[in-house]
Amino acid sequence: MTRSAQQPARSPQTPQSPQPTPEAPIRVLLADDQALLRSAFRVLVDSEPDMQVVGEAADGAQAVELARATGADVVLMDIRMPGTDGLAATRMISTDPELAAVRVVMLTTFEVDEYVVQSLRAGASGFLGKGAEPDELLNAIRIAAAGEALLSPAATKGLIATFLAQGGSPGEGQDSAEYAERLAGLTVREREVLVLVAGGLSNDQIAERLQVSPLTVKTHVNRAMAKVAARDRAQLVVIAYESGLVRPRVE
Repeated sequence: MTRSAQQPARSPQTPQSPQPTPEAPIRVLLADDQALLRSAFRVLVDSEPDMQVVGEAADGAQAVELARATGADVVLMDIRMPGTDGLAATRMISTDPELAAVRVVMLTTFEVDEYVVQSLRAGASGFLGKGAEPDELLNAIRIAAAGEALLSPAATKGLIATFLAQGGSPGEGQDSAEYAERLAGLTVREREVLVLVAGGLSNDQIAERLQVSPLTVKTHVNRAMAKVAARDRAQLVVIAYESGLVRPRVE
């Protein structure tokens, strides 16, 4: 009996694993009425492989329009611009559901600016002095794109000082009652973490203070943000002071 040649068994086709693709660059929109400054920022940002400039705006109204048209991730927004200023533009962006993922970093002449508190209330993720070092600016873009807030201890102290200079009184703002109601839903630990966040401490510093892991701190911060409907960490600080949970210390 002749044995027929056996065909090799055909293995079932398995789908090819998708090849890893590089992450999309951070899309940055520049909003400043000084063309020379925009050009300098463009050169700096475009020199980085993980980010690109997708548009330039000379005023706030154009910034809002371009934020929508370009799908920007981060807007570097000058506070003082003719027509619609950066403050008004930030408020438009933060209250537009279609632009919920857009983060705004306010650019100020000085770290402590008379509009800093208003910009954070309007929904900015933080602020940066125009005299910042290039690495600071690039790091600020990355932090904002990651959903964090640009509130260093120095910046937080500046925020508090500005709040006091404007005659602000904790617990007496028009939204203080609403904020206090939101805070009522926080656990004791979440309140404790919120107070430390408002003091300008980083997650690592809070973790060391409370003797827990940074991941645990991040979880508490995220839960606190969700419960008080804060856009990001910057808004947590504003809510902490305006609700009266944290009282500024006058030194």
